Amino acid sequence: MGERYAYDMETDVEAHRGHKPSVLRKAGAGLVMVVVAALVLKLVIGFVIAIFWTVAIVAAVLAILWALKTLVW
Repeated sequence: MGERYAYDMETDVEAHRGHKPSVLRKAGAGLVMVVVAALVLKLVIGFVIAIFWTVAIVAAVLAILWALKTLVW
């Protein structure tokens, strides 16, 4: 029996199987990754600094209370 259709129909998966992204598209994707990594790093550093200052303030208040207790009471 012969072919049912005169031409082969390609599905989307088959059509894109050999397709490679262009250099410009790869560069754009790389730029997006760098920007996202920088933002995440900035957020993490900000979070660590916030925790540090919170601990430093609590330690300072405890030190003041200890000093007052030692001097006054």
